[in-house]
Amino acid sequence: MQHFDLAVIGSGSGNSLIDERFADWNVALIERDPVFGGTCINRGCIPTKMFVVPADFGVSPAEAERLGVDLRFVGADWAAIRDRIFGRIDAISAGGLDWRERSDNVTVFHGEATFTGPHTLRIGEEEITADQIVIATGSRPRRLEVPGLEDVAGKVFTSDDIMRVDERPQRLVIIGGGYIGAEFAHIFSGLGSDVTMINRSDVLLRHHDREIADQFQKQLAGRVRLRLNQSLSAVENEGDGVLVVTTDRNGVEYEYFADAVLVAIGRERNSEALNLEAAGIDTGEHGQIRVDAQQRTSVEGVWAIGDVSSDYLLKHVANAEARTVQHNLLHPDDMVETDHRYVPNAVFSNPQVAAVGATEEQLREWGIPYVAYSQRYADVAYGWALEDESHFVKLLAAPGSWHLLGAHIIGPQASTLIQPLIQAMSFGQTVPDLARGQYWIHPALPEVVENALLGLLEVKQPAELSR
Repeated sequence: MQHFDLAVIGSGSGNSLIDERFADWNVALIERDPVFGGTCINRGCIPTKMFVVPADFGVSPAEAERLGVDLRFVGADWAAIRDRIFGRIDAISAGGLDWRERSDNVTVFHGEATFTGPHTLRIGEEEITADQIVIATGSRPRRLEVPGLEDVAGKVFTSDDIMRVDERPQRLVIIGGGYIGAEFAHIFSGLGSDVTMINRSDVLLRHHDREIADQFQKQLAGRVRLRLNQSLSAVENEGDGVLVVTTDRNGVEYEYFADAVLVAIGRERNSEALNLEAAGIDTGEHGQIRVDAQQRTSVEGVWAIGDVSSDYLLKHVANAEARTVQHNLLHPDDMVETDHRYVPNAVFSNPQVAAVGATEEQLREWGIPYVAYSQRYADVAYGWALEDESHFVKLLAAPGSWHLLGAHIIGPQASTLIQPLIQAMSFGQTVPDLARGQYWIHPALPEVVENALLGLLEVKQPAELSR
């Protein structure tokens, strides 16, 4: 039985944890997936955004027309786009594995890791022990169990595999109304597919501020067929490659014809195969590993990071948690905690959405006094250049201290524009300090953030919490 100083289960953010400071450690890196590097690089953040950019070009003729420029969308070469993206990504994945396997102090194991004791792991026929173990197994797309899916397996996809299809479907039905569905709705409609999006609730992006979600839904409905308050009940093969997707709404059935179906109903944690009970590791709902602020599990010397343990299934959170564990392994007498106070998120659809902190609905529910202000893109100089009448920045602040409680943006560059607001919340900057303590380049688009901050200061009364 081999013994290691450190065993890391998962080659995503867990792999990034092992840097030159661990050169004197004997490390085991375990990955069950044939593809090395984790979800973000292979099936998530990176390839999806590389598809979003050409989709943005695909929808640009409509934007250009408003400004007097005649552009024409004549089609998209799906195979060329796909091969450019994965030609780069697959090489990075393969190169990362090759580099790790040539490392003097890292042994790569290919297989399923299963605990047989608190510090003992079985991988296939082999068993190893380790003083320290980091669980970084991530998450996977949640699947549906409805009649007919097993008969049309080659036509029903998740975010794991739809980006690698040989041909772009002419008609695509997306099940789900969260950020994954929203991004793929933009990708495929932008590249020329006819997209129908089916959601069981009455709003898309339901975890976002409702004003933002409503505006996003209104704009996406101009390009995608939205069907709300409907649940998938069956998928059947009509013949000649045509699928019939049947949904239910209050006992009434609806049918949609498609060439492919994308199931985008969320993600579930990869913890079921770890046999955590054998190690005595505590879990919560849906297999979420319980950790403290220092990323420690209930078993001494066993840590967890990322989707398998975090409340936030986001790569930037997994990376932050990996840095915490990295420090704590190297400095056990001076441990640090992961700061989860102000975790931002973005939706790379069209329009873009970005958010950090509380929504207005949450502040009302919690009974926290606040002032709110929304600033339209249309009212700043760069917004004039864009002829933008649809997008805005919404800020929420504490009326006494003038600290930001939440920031929400919908529109071009939202994921970039929100960064100074994340910084302000993280470092305790007040609204007056942020608005007037620095220059804002004129006439750049960040002026919409500046004016939103100044607008907040003009609000005289806190919002009514009883609404």
